[in-house]
Amino acid sequence: MSKIRQKRLIPTLAELPRPIYARAESWSDNGSQTEWHSHPWGQLSYALSGILVVNTRRGRYVAPPQYAIWLPAQEQHEVVSGGAAVMRSLYVDSGQLAQPRWQQPLVCEITPLVRELIIQFSASPAEYAPDTPEARLAQVLLDQLSQLPSAPLQLPMPEDRRLQALCQQLQTEDQQLPLAQLASRLGLSDRSVSRLFKAETGMTFRQWRRALRLFKALEALRDGKAVTTVALDCGYDSVSAFVSAFREQFGKTPGQYFKQ
Repeated sequence: MSKIRQKRLIPTLAELPRPIYARAESWSDNGSQTEWHSHPWGQLSYALSGILVVNTRRGRYVAPPQYAIWLPAQEQHEVVSGGAAVMRSLYVDSGQLAQPRWQQPLVCEITPLVRELIIQFSASPAEYAPDTPEARLAQVLLDQLSQLPSAPLQLPMPEDRRLQALCQQLQTEDQQLPLAQLASRLGLSDRSVSRLFKAETGMTFRQWRRALRLFKALEALRDGKAVTTVALDCGYDSVSAFVSAFREQFGKTPGQYFKQ
């Protein structure tokens, strides 16, 4: 029986009370999901525990612990957690992170210092006074956020509506059908799908599908599934082949990744 995710409420803020605003949440084992929405400010979504997935019109972004997802102002998105999670959201005035890299969604690596700054700042009052420890903490946090390194934990989405429908189907359920069979359902040839995928995402369909499976594997491993089970579910014939692909995608083996 599938789990019913908790619907996450979206704050009805007309404007931010300060240049940076923190929101703390905890979700049950059933996970949670927002409706599609946007904000007139940037948002950093960070899970102290659990795994976050953010879907935008441009792509799918995955953040295990030690990573966060940044969304620029007005970016349409939904936030999903498949299981228990402790989350901190930072709403940031658009002028505070104005460098070009912050004008698009991205996944960034959270340093130990930034993690502690987020935890401390989240306990501060929303309307802290200027020239107070809370105001100075906010400025240090913004300075540190601007220097965070990016991480390759995003999956671009094509613009072609037929390919978008295919991607949505694979995200919901990947029946491991061959490309030719999937393409025929769209009224296209496998060559046409391959050409369009490469042109619109910069990835081959095979690379995109493999990355999607590995992102899903992160969530399954987080939920305590055995590596052997996850490897088979992802379509790998052996655990060693799965571990090799996982290391190539994320830079660590599953054991090293979750030990971190």
